[in-house]
Amino acid sequence: QVQLVESGGGLVQSGGSLRLSCAASGSIFSFSTMAWYRQAPGKDRDQVAAITIGGTTNYAESVKGRFSISRDIAKNRVYLQMDSLKPEDTAVYYCNARRSGPGYWGQGTQVTVSS
Repeated sequence: QVQLVESGGGLVQSGGSLRLSCAASGSIFSFSTMAWYRQAPGKDRDQVAAITIGGTTNYAESVKGRFSISRDIAKNRVYLQMDSLKPEDTAVYYCNARRSGPGYWGQGTQVTVSS
């Protein structure tokens, strides 16, 4: 059973920064893709950023240029650096690890951006 634990969320003012961390119980190199999703109240859970086993990254249009996904394979961690935060970034952020299909999810960490 794979466990993912997110941390780093909190309350920040508009324009501020946060760095989310996802700690995996096993090697992240065993997954084809590690990703961050977010879900705001009443909305769907959407992918924000992803990084493949080969290191290719992709981002949702709404966060391009502001968010950056990275990983530390030795520590089995994936990070999401979030800069220039906006109130519309407010959501619960989830870490996802998958080989195929939906994969595994963490419990989520709340990010709140005040205007």
